[in-house]
Amino acid sequence: MIRGVRGATTVTEDHADEIFEATRQLALQMVAENSISPDEVASVIISTTTDLSSAFPAKAIRTIEGWTYVPVMCTHEMSVPNSLPRCIRLMMHVNTKIAQQEIRHIYLNDATKLRPDLVQKQVKSV
Repeated sequence: MIRGVRGATTVTEDHADEIFEATRQLALQMVAENSISPDEVASVIISTTTDLSSAFPAKAIRTIEGWTYVPVMCTHEMSVPNSLPRCIRLMMHVNTKIAQQEIRHIYLNDATKLRPDLVQKQVKSV
């Protein structure tokens, strides 16, 4: 069974280092909270709001040990009025036997506003 594991975070500024660090932190927490190994990942889609353009967040995923060959793609989110700014979203497609309701979706920083119903079930950042 392939399941989607969602995550989102925000950065304070459009700087490559901050985008890489936030993306890496988010991915590592998603992996830790769901006991995911790179061999179980079919693909990762990363989207950013259009106000982030200084770096490809996929580069951060590829620097994680064992993730070199995991297919990762970046795209921009729709530009919707009053949407959360400077947001990075991840969707991991993972081969797992975990039930849908047991998947731990991770929301960090200002992205906790996106899904407060899921945030309350989480453990603090790693």
